[in-house]
Amino acid sequence: MSLVPYGLARAVFFQLDPEVAHELTIASLTRVQGTPLQWAFCSARVDDPVNLAGLAFPNRVGLAAGLDKNAQCIDGFGSMGFGFVEVGTVTPKAQPGNAKPRLFRLPKAQALINRLGFNNEGLDAFLANVQRSALRRQQKPGMLLGLNIGKNAATPIEHATDDYLTCLDGVYPHADYVTVNISSPNTKNLRALQSDEALDALLGAIARRRGALQKQHVKHVPIFVKIAPDLDEAQVAVIAATLVRHAMDGVVATNTTLSRDAVQGLQHADETGGLSGSPVFESSNRVIAQLRAALGPKFPIIGVGGILSADDAVKKIRAGADVVQIYTGLIYKGPQLVRDAALAIKVLGKNKP
Repeated sequence: MSLVPYGLARAVFFQLDPEVAHELTIASLTRVQGTPLQWAFCSARVDDPVNLAGLAFPNRVGLAAGLDKNAQCIDGFGSMGFGFVEVGTVTPKAQPGNAKPRLFRLPKAQALINRLGFNNEGLDAFLANVQRSALRRQQKPGMLLGLNIGKNAATPIEHATDDYLTCLDGVYPHADYVTVNISSPNTKNLRALQSDEALDALLGAIARRRGALQKQHVKHVPIFVKIAPDLDEAQVAVIAATLVRHAMDGVVATNTTLSRDAVQGLQHADETGGLSGSPVFESSNRVIAQLRAALGPKFPIIGVGGILSADDAVKKIRAGADVVQIYTGLIYKGPQLVRDAALAIKVLGKNKP
């Protein structure tokens, strides 16, 4: 169990620029993971196994992509009790992302706005970090690792598939599952890949490459697709049909929102970028429910968006998610949220008829 009250740490970090605080956190976790100092933030993992997409998840609470873009802290985040950790988004080449400032807190709404823009050190550095993690070196069953892939900002949208295939080739041997991120609002035109024809072409190419990689590596690595909350029911239906048509293994719903309806009048509310945290909770749940209705009871859905409490996690499951991820909630509530959410979902499972 964590030895440091998170409220105290948060008070210190919230006095810093948000991106400086983030970089300091990642640097600190990188240094102390795997050492006795890890006890300052670690927590026992709740045992609530579930089989999904051919994988055995130790529990139903994971870390969403975006916090650990370069896969530096896999073991550090894993020690917080997550059943699975997703890192990235990684692009083929290193890129700095968008100009700073590009990360903003909205504390009254328990929210963040970011326009980071897939800032990362590139695929080679990412894979080196993955392979250095104790999780991968020990090759022991347990916490699962998702690797999230995207396109470089400089790559024209008509050549986006090339970037995704390059990343898929690289991460496939090292991932428990791969997430194809087509829904960040911070890379120009990226969300256009969610449209009917573009998504069909992209997922068709990914499905073909997956078949070749499965033969090459003699293993099946599930592929999930991460979508936006800013979709209407007809768009969700088209995406659902395309996922099934190309035999994708699951969907991650959802990414950040462009809507500002829930934060009007707050400081930083007019900043461009994706809004995460509590304000995206309802729209995320709406998309999850629509996906579940369109895809049926067995298609794997990872629910993410606005989980700030154990009750939020339970509502995400009730909306139709099989497992959930947290990101902004970890920043506002700390590692205790992981255990609280996992325990609440476990109780929900036991109480189901």
